[in-house]
Amino acid sequence: VQLQASGGGLVQAGGSLTLSCAASGSIFSINFMGWYRQAPGKQRELVASITSSGRTNYADFVEGRFTIFRGDAKNTAYSQMNSLKPEDTAVYYCNILSDDSGRFYPMYGWGQGTLVTVSS
Repeated sequence: VQLQASGGGLVQAGGSLTLSCAASGSIFSINFMGWYRQAPGKQRELVASITSSGRTNYADFVEGRFTIFRGDAKNTAYSQMNSLKPEDTAVYYCNILSDDSGRFYPMYGWGQGTLVTVSS
């Protein structure tokens, strides 16, 4: 399975970006998809998740600013990021998730991710 994230770039604080994710390969079904990010020197963290029915969940640090949504193609997901802050600077990754007792875990290896840089 390959996970391709794109749409990153350099933006000023307060600006917006939309990230895209496409999963390809031998995928039987996709129930959950999510966006993660990893800032320099920090661990990778889950930013947002979405179920096949459209139910979403966000980390507190992006709640109200980011919106995750699925595309018409079931293997795609997007993240609309508004009111970006310098602390949002990170490499953003997408993945297909598994749900274990309410906690999400990435199912596949990480793609290259897409770099988002927010300048102050």
